[in-house]
Amino acid sequence: MSQSTAASRYAKALFQLAQEKQLLTEVSSDLREVKVVFEENKGVFQLLDSPKLEDKEKKELVSKVFASVQPIIVNAIKVLIDKKRIHEVVSVIEEFIRFANDTQGVADAIVYTTQPLTEDETQRISTAFARKVGKNTLNITNEIDPSLIGGVRLQIGNQIFDSSISHKLAGLKRTLIG
Repeated sequence: MSQSTAASRYAKALFQLAQEKQLLTEVSSDLREVKVVFEENKGVFQLLDSPKLEDKEKKELVSKVFASVQPIIVNAIKVLIDKKRIHEVVSVIEEFIRFANDTQGVADAIVYTTQPLTEDETQRISTAFARKVGKNTLNITNEIDPSLIGGVRLQIGNQIFDSSISHKLAGLKRTLIG
């Protein structure tokens, strides 16, 4: 989560604009993809943060790279470039997603399993655990972790629900050994 007050302000402004234009779902979805681009392609971030490029060139690059996302996202990134706050882009996105999730009754969850989840399993986990954390639904990311041996481990924010075999074996070991 962002520690920056500025990131929170930019995220709130973008969130309010998305709500006004009734594009909250679309903007949230696109921002998740934009976040992946910035996190996985450090070159894009470094290029946009480089003092060697003029702001005009940076904005043109943003327009080309993010041509398929909602225009208000492109404009928000351009504002961050103008304000010399492009280094805050990931924090702004995280704050926006937090605002959107709170409004829509959604929580992000990571489900660790030994094998990929089916759509049915994903839906059942979302339904069962969303109620436990007071949400309507969960946005589930499935991570494969062979060390679990079997079962699942679910992380929603700072809560962890662990019904994996490795966790149960560790508990049994603690009980037997003391």
